[in-house]
Amino acid sequence: MSANTALSNIKKLIPLSEADCDLIDRTWRRVKLTKKENLFERGEITKDAALVISGCLRSFSIDENGFEHIMQFAPTNWWITDMYSFISQKPGDLSVQAIMDSEVVLLSRKDQLMLFDKIPALERYFRILTENSLVAYRQRLIDNLSLSAKQRYANFCQTFPTLINDVPQKLIAAYIGVTPEFLSKMRSEYLRSI
Repeated sequence: MSANTALSNIKKLIPLSEADCDLIDRTWRRVKLTKKENLFERGEITKDAALVISGCLRSFSIDENGFEHIMQFAPTNWWITDMYSFISQKPGDLSVQAIMDSEVVLLSRKDQLMLFDKIPALERYFRILTENSLVAYRQRLIDNLSLSAKQRYANFCQTFPTLINDVPQKLIAAYIGVTPEFLSKMRSEYLRSI
């Protein structure tokens, strides 16, 4: 996918003129990441939001016992950042890492605010993304509190069908909150049932 395709995806939610597209295209920066390369590090101020052009990224934290907690996967066409740090411009709690070789476009907070002034429809675009993200995080929290591990895995498969075979099982296990061994057993049962 190219940056032009990324602009086409934005245009699915809001109207953009050619001049708007040119300004956006001049504003964001393309970055290529290799597998396991961090885009943002915990403890840093996150200056950018990233739109995944190809590949897949994840945001995660590591607790005091060394356990990884994956907050988000971002496959192609998804945005990812440490939202707290991006908005507040304070050090963040999350790292963002490429799961595979990936390409992203980066939009700085400063440039985002400038674009809001010059292209007011972009505020609507990011509001829609933020609302959808809030709903998804709320549902994930409820699911983690009330659903079985098998149901959480089924939800993962439904939400991220392209990642089931592309993402290491240990990362999927960390995302749904089970051990890799339990996921392997559960995955075999799930595949037999479909």
